[in-house]
Amino acid sequence: MNKIHDDAGSALEGLLFDGMLIAAGGFGLCGIPELLIGAVREAGTKGLTIASNNCGVDDFGLGPLLKTKQVKKMISSYVGENAEFMRQYLSGELELEFSPQGTLAERMRAGGAGIPGFYTKTGVGTVVAEGKEHKVFNGETYVLETGIVADLSIVKAWKADTSGNLIFRKTARNFNPPAATCGRVCVAEVEEIVPIGELDPDHIHLPGIYVHRLIQGVHEKRIEQRTTRAAA
Repeated sequence: MNKIHDDAGSALEGLLFDGMLIAAGGFGLCGIPELLIGAVREAGTKGLTIASNNCGVDDFGLGPLLKTKQVKKMISSYVGENAEFMRQYLSGELELEFSPQGTLAERMRAGGAGIPGFYTKTGVGTVVAEGKEHKVFNGETYVLETGIVADLSIVKAWKADTSGNLIFRKTARNFNPPAATCGRVCVAEVEEIVPIGELDPDHIHLPGIYVHRLIQGVHEKRIEQRTTRAAA
């Protein structure tokens, strides 16, 4: 089975439809599947629900999908750095489901592992827990969170072999592995593809069984917040 496609557009062919749920890897602008996001934008798919830690910035990452009004709802843990996100949410144009960071990662992991739900103490007593089932274990109250199963996962890795085994680069690993596992179909973009056998099995972060389609591309590596000090 050849998983490698020439570009992001061909890798997403036949997978996109209005109203779908997409799980996107990345944290801030680190490890984001920018080429696949661009292809979703070009396709014009609308009414999207996107599960991702955040929504990029106004002009990069998932942010451009907000500008084109393709996103209906975000499932996120952090919504800073994006003025358009704030504007659309406050004006009622965008639905938002807040999910604590660790809970969001676990919801993706659970969905990929076939676990429909789990109980956690995180969020108990806050708006995050409103309307959700509560249960007491050993005298402590927990809230039920549901696993996320996405129609499509889009992720970014550093290196892959032709069977789709992935290695992530340092902190760019972030949400990518759980996001990849929770999609019914996973498409990955990478910086380098090598022949089978060139990756040390002990260094593989995500087995190729989870990856259905693969592209290699050139990526823009932005710094989200640059802090410097004046020269002495």
